[in-house]
Amino acid sequence: MTRPRSLVLVALVLALVAAGAAGWTGWSWWSAAHDDSLRYSQTRDEVLRSAQQAVQNLNTLDYRTAESGVDLWVESTTGTLRDQLTQGRQNFLTQIRKAKTVTTAKILDGAVTELDDRAGKASVIVAIELTVTPAAGRPTTKRERLAGQLTRTGSTWKLSSIGQVPVSAA
Repeated sequence: MTRPRSLVLVALVLALVAAGAAGWTGWSWWSAAHDDSLRYSQTRDEVLRSAQQAVQNLNTLDYRTAESGVDLWVESTTGTLRDQLTQGRQNFLTQIRKAKTVTTAKILDGAVTELDDRAGKASVIVAIELTVTPAAGRPTTKRERLAGQLTRTGSTWKLSSIGQVPVSAA
């Protein structure tokens, strides 16, 4: 074989290998981008963000801006929980203004424990740190674990129930 002919052959082989690698990379990228597990994990992340924000909203309230705070409670919820907040709105406002407290919540951690994307239902657990500052006196801080249910309403996830997770003495 002559030298120019062997260089052409090597160049052809390298071009075929490069084309094969490019094709494989393109197919791998496309299949990963269209994988159902990717969409599921994106939905799970969206549910967790929505849950953490809703839990923070429901556990943060300043008596000086109680109206907008309770509006945010209602906006963050759906179903029976939203109905309860709407029906008890005036009572909540009266109690909050009378107590003159400021409550703030900080999300410590959270996880989606169940997700049924087709049914639009999810379960979560969230750990929070609550700080309650009374009108007179020192703030108190405590940690709580909350379990909640979320329901998809249109394109958003909203809290449909919430409750404390009991701490076991194991």
